[in-house]
Amino acid sequence: MIRAHVLICGGTGCTSSGSKAIQKAFADNIEANGLTGEIKIVQTGCFGLCALGPVVIVYPDGTFYSRVTPEDAKEIVEEHLLKGRIVERLVYNDTGNTADEIEGNVSLSDTAFYKSQNRVVLRNCGVIDPENIDEYIAMDGYAALGKVLTEMTPEEVIKTVTDSGLRGRGGGGFPTGRKWALCAPNKAPQKYVVCNADEGDPGAFMDRSVLEGDPHSVIEAMAIAGYAIGATQGYVYVRAEYPIAVKRLQIAIDQAHEYGLLGKDIFGSGFDFDLHIRLGAGAFVCGEETALMTSIEGNRGEPRPRPPYPAVKGLYNSPTVENNVETFANIPQIILRGADWFASMGTERSKGTKVFALGGKIKHTGLVEIPMGTTLRHIIEDIGGGIPNGKKFKAAQTGGPSGGCIPASLIDTEVDYDNLTAIGCMMGSGGLIVMDEDNCMVDMAKFFLEFTVDESCGKCTPCRVGTKRLLEMLDKITSGKGTLEDLDKLEELCMYIKQNSLCGLGQTAPNPVLATLKFFREEYIAHVVDKKCPAGVCKNLLTFDIDRDKCIGCGMCARNCPVSAIVKTSYVAPGHKLPSYSIDPDKCVKCGVCMSNCKFKAVSKV
Repeated sequence: MIRAHVLICGGTGCTSSGSKAIQKAFADNIEANGLTGEIKIVQTGCFGLCALGPVVIVYPDGTFYSRVTPEDAKEIVEEHLLKGRIVERLVYNDTGNTADEIEGNVSLSDTAFYKSQNRVVLRNCGVIDPENIDEYIAMDGYAALGKVLTEMTPEEVIKTVTDSGLRGRGGGGFPTGRKWALCAPNKAPQKYVVCNADEGDPGAFMDRSVLEGDPHSVIEAMAIAGYAIGATQGYVYVRAEYPIAVKRLQIAIDQAHEYGLLGKDIFGSGFDFDLHIRLGAGAFVCGEETALMTSIEGNRGEPRPRPPYPAVKGLYNSPTVENNVETFANIPQIILRGADWFASMGTERSKGTKVFALGGKIKHTGLVEIPMGTTLRHIIEDIGGGIPNGKKFKAAQTGGPSGGCIPASLIDTEVDYDNLTAIGCMMGSGGLIVMDEDNCMVDMAKFFLEFTVDESCGKCTPCRVGTKRLLEMLDKITSGKGTLEDLDKLEELCMYIKQNSLCGLGQTAPNPVLATLKFFREEYIAHVVDKKCPAGVCKNLLTFDIDRDKCIGCGMCARNCPVSAIVKTSYVAPGHKLPSYSIDPDKCVKCGVCMSNCKFKAVSKV
């Protein structure tokens, strides 16, 4: 009889931190203590709180162990599983209570990170074994597909999705029900359902985590979409850099076939639907729906002019519905719980929840699923735990290379599609990168533009050439050679690229530049007028200086200087025995080695 379950995170983050070794260590120690028939080890998907990984949770008490090592497994097995004594040193406590008040036991739901979340898309991630279809079925898996095929017409399915207010979670926010309704009436020998799991934004890992932790939810949703629009074939386009996601998705597809949930005559309804995986090579442009379809067809991933839209002429020139992983993961719950249930969450025009990959200068990095309309302040301060090291919040970047930034002055903005659009930002797929006072916003815009230039498919001139010219101007500004006229030229070129690029990726490429110019123009001015980087990031605008009164004359900085730019002076500071050092600005290459080697904080950058 199984009396306890040990859930070990098998997401990419924890796997890279050694969760496989932890799993083996638990198995070995459970066997050594004669507990094999009493304790079951379950490999799950991502729990979400990636900053504390590897994560282990013991049920039925729900004890949450963080930063577990293989060596810790022996103690947890012998103390907790054998003797019933919780290993308090490994228990994560972020509740505000003392260890005595919580008696050593903190469950995941008790933490500040989880209290404000409403997990719909992530409902099964970290809960079930993603490689076991029976566990998904036990969580009402495939019940929605059964309901659709036996109780609902395609029109009723589309109406339910439409009434829910679900909008595409891939970036544009187009109403999902409307997209399906546009495709359904189009007659063709073959229609397709496509899942965009490319997810190329820097810092985004929402879709990957869903595929790793709950792949059956996507399979079920795609079959529902196929029934609604009259498609019998589906494709999941996932990048090859996601090996765990690809493996678990393929296992899930094979299991669904074995159970008769994919293939011919599903649930005896006469409906056929099959699913295939297509691997992407990591091209960012293939996140754009027409480029993605071109890649599935075996061609170089390049966007197509629209119209015609994919709902009319998409994959293999056939009517196609394309949504991303997160959008599909909402569908089964909408079918089972109703459109009104989903519409009750969020704001008037942005219904439901949204998953964010919270990263950057934030205490609790990881996956967050919150109702639409939650303020940025709540996300950063309450859920994310605030900015580490006592630094001040400066901005949050949303939407990756296609997005903009939310400055500290707008931290109380309610995060939804319309509010972000109104301030010149966008939801994007859900990457949320937090920045503090040590981040240079000009450098941040340059970083995303470098990414866009590298990833441009080159098909249209505004994107291929325009983004390069933008990057050259930003290089000029960050190297101290920019002028005020360059700022006007930046804005002019940004608007040209937005208006004339072929696809959405090119049209949104200037957004990081426009957003930083709008909210942080003073930083641009400091770079071009004062020739200073206020954040101390842009190397060419830095000056290193040695405080002669703090310098003890040890010479560590001089010995490590690669260009011999540091020389001894004749000045001896009061209380010191040796002469201090100084930096020759003409020789200095601004590498910062002197600053990193000084133990007395005598070197500073200005």
